[in-house]
Amino acid sequence: MSEPVVLFWYRRDLRLHDNAGLYHALRSGFPVLPVFIFDQTILDALDDKQDRRLEFIHHTILEMQQEFRAIGTSLIVRYGKPLEVYKELLNEFDIQAVYTNYDYEVYAKNRDKTMADMLYENGAEFYAYKDQTIFDRDEILTGSGSPYTVFTPYSRNWHNKLNDFYLKSYPTQNYFSNFLKTAAHPIPKLEELGFKPLNEPFPGKTVRSELLNQYKETRDFPAVRGTSELSIHLRFGTVSIRELARKARERNFTFLNELVWRDFYFQVLDHFPHVETSSFRPAYDHIPWRNNEDEFQRWCEGRTGYPIVDAGMRQLNETGWMHNRVRMITASFLCKHLLIDWRWGEAYFAKKLRDYDLSANNGGWQWAAGSGTDAAPYFRVFNPTLQAQKFDPKGEYIRRWVPEFNSLAYVQPMVEHTMARNRAIEMYKKGFADSK
Repeated sequence: MSEPVVLFWYRRDLRLHDNAGLYHALRSGFPVLPVFIFDQTILDALDDKQDRRLEFIHHTILEMQQEFRAIGTSLIVRYGKPLEVYKELLNEFDIQAVYTNYDYEVYAKNRDKTMADMLYENGAEFYAYKDQTIFDRDEILTGSGSPYTVFTPYSRNWHNKLNDFYLKSYPTQNYFSNFLKTAAHPIPKLEELGFKPLNEPFPGKTVRSELLNQYKETRDFPAVRGTSELSIHLRFGTVSIRELARKARERNFTFLNELVWRDFYFQVLDHFPHVETSSFRPAYDHIPWRNNEDEFQRWCEGRTGYPIVDAGMRQLNETGWMHNRVRMITASFLCKHLLIDWRWGEAYFAKKLRDYDLSANNGGWQWAAGSGTDAAPYFRVFNPTLQAQKFDPKGEYIRRWVPEFNSLAYVQPMVEHTMARNRAIEMYKKGFADSK
């Protein structure tokens, strides 16, 4: 009989240091084998076979394997449906338990419940820990014990509760000797997974000191490198949220508050899972969206005739990333100016964004549509021209992505702002009336 072991299942936490679930696995009393699964259910749903997120994950897995080899162990990497993979692993190893970290999406929670039941039937345990948030689930609640649905009081409670205990790192490095000593396991190439590499550079994960000093002043200007560019690293856990929050607490409250928003959207998704497919506010599901496919395509391609919108969409299409201020502008334009269902835009961002995170993407789109928790009122309609004048006053960002701007080659605006604003307000009112 093989030696009893525990497995640590990597998902959104691709690092060896300061990893909650890994820490507990290493202290379990059994040798630890790390595991990563390229989930076939998720990969099969990806239409684009040159996916930046998958390439980032694959690149990170290769880096991690080097770290594991340096300490005498190996990451087991498999491709398939997680339940089937773990049934195979149960036949290969004497597994006492599987350790991992929480995930909050409906698919992930259902997957983990099924996995825990299967492991229990086979005499193994399933343990999950908080790792990608500072506070989650039921740690920040109202006085009556219910989840917050408005950000400001949630944020106030979050900051009041924050102390060194919640920001303390897990010293996994002290227990690396508890990994099972093993020969190297193979890692499938991207091509073996049915994908082609893009070979594009990824943003670094070092927090620039000047960023934290100037973040409040620079974060809204897309022509300036004023955001952290850490979103992809936070999404896949290549950086520790606790380490990042410690630095932010010391240097910049505004940046720290962005991490609070991240926690907030996670707990909204956890407590109100219907937001994955429906409006948080049910009345907004009655809005008579126009859903013009030709207009949607022009928005996707950055051919709306509004330069700040077109710049954002072209940046997204070319790089897999869009500046946060411009994300709000482009989302508002789709929902309010074109009256296209926010779910269409959310799905397009989900397909294109290298840092796509369901909770934040969903929260941002529902905010723009007015249907979310902290929602922009339905009568608030961003004026893209004024937004460009305020946040790209020299037109540097626009010229970078829309070089034909101010020439006869540039398309005319597909809709007039005042008309579109009035139309949106009337359609929203109609939807609310129909919901009663």
